[in-house]
Amino acid sequence: MTKKNKIIYWIATALFAFGMLVSGLQQIFHAKEMAGMVAHLGYPAYFMDIIGVWKILGVIAILIPGFKLVKEWAYAGFFFTMTGALVSHLAIGDDGLKEIIGPLMQTVFIILSWYFRPADRKVISIN
Repeated sequence: MTKKNKIIYWIATALFAFGMLVSGLQQIFHAKEMAGMVAHLGYPAYFMDIIGVWKILGVIAILIPGFKLVKEWAYAGFFFTMTGALVSHLAIGDDGLKEIIGPLMQTVFIILSWYFRPADRKVISIN
């Protein structure tokens, strides 16, 4: 892995891990702004507890060494969560930069982190 790829990986991973950790905590603690956004999207309040816990567990899975298959699942979960958030905003007519920039940028960071992850963090197919 080149130094450039390693830098891209760690910057993208740090940005998306920080964003997921903060939003996960906001969801678990039902922060006013997060609760308002979830309600605006039409989801029930308990949805925040589920997604918040999974975000925090996913961040842990991505950052700790080992557990390659769990990392793959975490990346997939983050990708589905953020693209789902993006589509949810667009589906109800939230097309302003404020509503879509978060999920869009997090999706970009997730893709970059996944693509540039070191070989020791990848599941290797034997076939």
